[in-house]
Amino acid sequence: MRECAVFAGGVIENPGFIDKKELLESCSFIICADGGYRYAEALGIIPDLFVGDFDSYSGELPGGIEVHKSVPEKDDTDTLLAVREAIEAGYSEIRLYGALGARIDHAIANIQTMIFAHSRGCELKIIDEANEMFLQGAGERSYIRRDGWYFSLFAMGGNAHISSCRGVKYPIEDYQMTPEFPIGVSNEITADKAILRVDSGLVLVIRSKM
Repeated sequence: MRECAVFAGGVIENPGFIDKKELLESCSFIICADGGYRYAEALGIIPDLFVGDFDSYSGELPGGIEVHKSVPEKDDTDTLLAVREAIEAGYSEIRLYGALGARIDHAIANIQTMIFAHSRGCELKIIDEANEMFLQGAGERSYIRRDGWYFSLFAMGGNAHISSCRGVKYPIEDYQMTPEFPIGVSNEITADKAILRVDSGLVLVIRSKM
C-alpha cells in the first residue's frame, strides 16, 4: 500500500514547495484535518476525507469528499483524528504537512502524534518547507546527504542508546542520549549518507535547512 498524506492546519507559508504530481503518485489517500483543507485547495488537490470540528474551516467543500465531523470538546486534536483514520485504513506510512507554525502547543501535540503512530507500527513524517522530522526506534537506518541541511538527533520519551552514527561531522559511538541535554543538535552529514544505529529508545531525527 502506498503512503497516506495528511494536511493539518498549521502554517505552510508556500504550499507550492509540495510537488503535487509526486504527492499524488506516491500517496493513494489524502486526508485534510479541518483548516488543513486550504492547503490542499491551494494545490488543486481534492482530498478523500475531511475530518475535524470545523472550528478553523467554515467554507464549502467540493462534492464527493467523505466528511467525519467531530465536536470541539474532544480529547483528540483534529490532526490526531486524521492520523487515526489513516492507521485504521491500513496505512503504515504517513506524510504530515502543516504540522508546525505559530501554535507551539499544536506543534508539540503533532510531535507527540508521531509517537502515537510509531507505537502502532506506523511511520509518520512531518514535512514543511525547511524541515523534515522522523522517529527512529531500535535498528539501523540511512539518511542521504542534502547539501545545506542540518541533521539533528534528540532522545524522545526517555533515554535512547545510540550504538553509532557515522558519516556525519560529529560521529557518535556507544552513547546514551537523554532528553535533558540537546547534544545532537546541528550535526551535518558529510559522507554520501549517514548511518544511524539505535539499540534502544526513540530518536527524533530532524533535517533542517541551514
